[in-house]
Amino acid sequence: MNIVERRIDEIIVLKPKVFEDARGYFYEQYREDVLLSLGINHNFVQDNVSKSMKNTIRGLHYQVGDFAQGKLCHVLVGKVLDVAVDIRYGSPTFGKHYPIELSDENHLYYWIPPGFAHGFAVLSDVALFHYKCTAYYDKNSERAILYNDPDLAIDWKIENPVVSDKDLLATKFSKIAKEFVYTA
Repeated sequence: MNIVERRIDEIIVLKPKVFEDARGYFYEQYREDVLLSLGINHNFVQDNVSKSMKNTIRGLHYQVGDFAQGKLCHVLVGKVLDVAVDIRYGSPTFGKHYPIELSDENHLYYWIPPGFAHGFAVLSDVALFHYKCTAYYDKNSERAILYNDPDLAIDWKIENPVVSDKDLLATKFSKIAKEFVYTA
């Protein structure tokens, strides 16, 4: 696995070494020693997979306190627009968002550390989205930012989004609590 790009110091785009031939392809999905060598020094404790249909938007989600999650995101089937939003008060990039297309063709991984909200939009007919988390899911620590908040102005690359009732009731970006504070 190699670093393809750093969006900012904290957000990293990775690509595994993919071996392809007429039968298909093979790659190592996860190797702790390689991630450590690339500076991703986190203990992953939970894996999640979601299946979503075209035009679905999930997010923008994050957790706080002891359950703040870093996420290593990857698409197994299909294509998504994956988005990270800096929610660390005092950060020089506070409120900025970082989109990237992840797909079963480009095999990219997106490392999003704690202190960032996360969401994705499904661009293909169906998508299987996989992500490793550095903390367990905890309902009481869960937060969400409204996906279409005009202050963020995220272009999700879809029309007529399908969004859960819970995500439609999410907090506006300007109203989120100061639960993450940037330290240089």
